[in-house]
Amino acid sequence: MSDFAPESWSPEEGAAGGPEALSEEAKQRFAAAAAAMQQIRREEKRSKKRDDQVAKAIIQFLGDANHARLFVLVSRLVARNCPSIFILAILSLIHAESLKTVEEYLAENGGKSAEKTVDEQLSLTTSGALDTETNHALVAWITRMQLVLSLSPQNILLRLMVDGRNLDGSVLQLATFVVAEFFEQHNRSAPFEKIQPLTASMLQAVFQPFMPQARKALSEQQAEAGDYEEDPQNT
Repeated sequence: MSDFAPESWSPEEGAAGGPEALSEEAKQRFAAAAAAMQQIRREEKRSKKRDDQVAKAIIQFLGDANHARLFVLVSRLVARNCPSIFILAILSLIHAESLKTVEEYLAENGGKSAEKTVDEQLSLTTSGALDTETNHALVAWITRMQLVLSLSPQNILLRLMVDGRNLDGSVLQLATFVVAEFFEQHNRSAPFEKIQPLTASMLQAVFQPFMPQARKALSEQQAEAGDYEEDPQNT
C-alpha cells in the first residue's frame, strides 16, 4: 500500500476522476445537516475531565502497535495544534476508545450521537458497492466528524488550513488509512489509490460547508497580523 498523499488538499475541489464518489443525495443531505448544525451551534463547554479523556484516548491509540502506520500522521496533526477531539473523530471509525470519547464529548455539548442521526435510507455511493452495515458505519462516521466540527469549526479548520483553499494533506492521508483499515477489519481490502478518492469525497462532505467562514476568519487573522507589522509602535 502506497503512503503517498498530497502535501495539501482542497475540500472544495473534491477528488475529480476518482472511481468512486458520494452520491448527489448523500452530498445534499450532509450539506443540509451542516447548515442546521451551524444554526444551533453552541459555545464549546470545555472541562478538565473531558480534556483528560481526550489525552488518554490519544495516548492509548498511539500505544497500540496495530496502528503503527498511523502514528506519524497523528503526530503531524498534533504538531499543527489540531484539536485532539477532531483527531479522535477521525480515528473513531476503527478505535473503540476514540469513539467512546467523541460520543461523550458530543453528549456533554448537548448534541445527539451520530448513530441516532443517521438516515438508514441514505446510500453513500452511486454504485451500491457498499453493504448496508458498511454504508451505515461510514455515514455515521461522516456525521460524527461533522458534529464535532460544527461545535468549533474555525478553531479546527484554521489549524488545518495551509492557505485560503487548502488543508494539510495529512488529514486526508490519515482518514484514507483509517478507511482502509476499516475495510480490512470487514474483509473488504482495496488499494490506497482506490480508497483515497472515496475518502476525499467523504471529507469534502464534512469540511466544505464550513470553509467559507473559516476562510473569512483566516483573512481577518492575516489582516490583523499585517496591521500589527505595519504599526510603527509595534516595531
